Amino acid sequence: MNIKQFLRLAEDRILVEQLRLLLNNFGSSVIPAFVLAALMFLAVSNDDNRIYLAFWCGLVMLSKLNSYRMARNYLAAGMPLEQLSRIVKTLIFVNTFDGLLWGALTWVALDSAGLSGSILVISVVGGVAAAAMSLLSPVFPAFLGFVVAELTVVVFKLWGMGNPSYTALGIAGVVYLITLLLQGFNSARAARAAIELRFENTKLLDQLRVEKINAETSQHEAERSNKAKSKFLAAASHDLRQPIHAQGLFLEALSLTSLTPHQSELLNHSRAASEATGELLNALLDFSRIEAGVIEPQMQPMLLQPLLHKIENELAPQADAKNIVYRSRETQLAIRSDPMLLELILRNLVSNAIRYTQQGGVFIGCRLRGTTAVIEVWDTGIGIAYEHQQEVFREFHQLGNPERDRNKGLGLGLAIASGLARTLGHRLTLSSTPQCGSVFRLVVPIAIAPSIRKSSLAFSKQNLIGVRALVIDDDEIVRTGMLPLLRNWGCECMTAESIEAALVLSKGNAPDVIISDYRLREHHTGVEAIEAVRALCGSTIPALLITGDTSPERLREAKDSGIPLLHKPVSTRQLYLKIGEVLGNFTPAQSTTAPMPQAVPE
Repeated sequence: MNIKQFLRLAEDRILVEQLRLLLNNFGSSVIPAFVLAALMFLAVSNDDNRIYLAFWCGLVMLSKLNSYRMARNYLAAGMPLEQLSRIVKTLIFVNTFDGLLWGALTWVALDSAGLSGSILVISVVGGVAAAAMSLLSPVFPAFLGFVVAELTVVVFKLWGMGNPSYTALGIAGVVYLITLLLQGFNSARAARAAIELRFENTKLLDQLRVEKINAETSQHEAERSNKAKSKFLAAASHDLRQPIHAQGLFLEALSLTSLTPHQSELLNHSRAASEATGELLNALLDFSRIEAGVIEPQMQPMLLQPLLHKIENELAPQADAKNIVYRSRETQLAIRSDPMLLELILRNLVSNAIRYTQQGGVFIGCRLRGTTAVIEVWDTGIGIAYEHQQEVFREFHQLGNPERDRNKGLGLGLAIASGLARTLGHRLTLSSTPQCGSVFRLVVPIAIAPSIRKSSLAFSKQNLIGVRALVIDDDEIVRTGMLPLLRNWGCECMTAESIEAALVLSKGNAPDVIISDYRLREHHTGVEAIEAVRALCGSTIPALLITGDTSPERLREAKDSGIPLLHKPVSTRQLYLKIGEVLGNFTPAQSTTAPMPQAVPE
């Protein structure tokens, strides 16, 4: 379609609406025309004009009925574009004839109506001409045909009567005709403008509707992609955690054997590699826990300096290895936060600062601002351009790491920090200048300093001696790795790969503790397995869930079960402590000198 055809089509669409507006008006004019014609017959008819007036009245009514029928037919047919020209010509002809009829009233009644009748006739003819403007002006040629025909007939009649008063009235009729034409033209333009505006509004609404649909489609696609990404990460994380968890168990069992110095060194390297992999998977887990909404902050007053000191002791060696300066300013402030979650936030911020700083240093400080404390992490690293400063808080987004160097992490640190800050109700902001450095600021409420009580847990290898442990896991490697570890701790260990096998082992030999993988075969869960064994034994046996699944749905389900949950890969120390916790064997002690079992490394 060329431009000319497009413009023609647009004109045709406007004309269709103009015609529809005019044709719809015909229906409302039929009854008033009938009433007015009848009143004129009754008011001005006499012996001289009765026959002519009756004939005129009949023609007016027939003309109106014909116009109404024609309008109904055109509206019903939908006014095809190829018939528009013929419809317009027909309307011009019909309304011109109608105008001649109303103008003819002066020829039929004016000579014999008397003064009052003449005034009535002139008033009616003028009023009909004015009324026609609102009815017919949407299609100006139709109005033009009606009003010119009507008032031309009237003016010639007035001029032909040979009376100066009527002649003057005829001149006034010409002026009236010109005025009506100008007003009708303006009314037609206004009607056309309203139609064009309606089309524009309709077009805008259509565009908005399309954009809304596109936006909703894009949103749904993004949500589906995000869910697919989460499911993929959860599945990948679960499948990776299983062998890494088993690897940790086997490495621990290997450490209990007699090894040469060289073998011990290789074992330590293997442990370090396994722990590094576990740290990356734990980053995925932290992010999944935030997405799942299963993190419940335990807000409490705490001194900030011990936490800053702990982070410095652990991360300053990384700065020393890169020959950059690590400094932190002492503070006596007490704040209100969750100690574990706040530590995770600051650890991610400081690790990120060290990772992207090649020269200069990293500085951690705290400022008092009213009723809040502002913890600041400064660095002299590569800096972040303003347009990227919000993007760095997105998951898996990294600047300056196109090769995806594992040493630079997964791009989850800042996303985790941001998510945990929102969970805690703390405000995390970033200011940065490229090639100069960055500063992250975490705003936390201050609190009254808590009283410090030094306590720890005393452990004894005797805690688990003789404990009957039932391990339920559908992965044979994990079951094989758990056996020597638990037996070294003094446990009597039974392993099962399914709920049915667990019930067989538990019948007549109830376990003291159940350690179950969360996701079992055939869509069963560890919660179901634990409940089945408890029901069989008739007691609430202490239990522990272990999972490598990081999907938000699974995390919520496991949390709702109320059974303690550990995430693979589980360190032997963590497993040992958790078993003792659910059994109730470990109690607070004032001394920190009690030894850990040999199989539970620090």
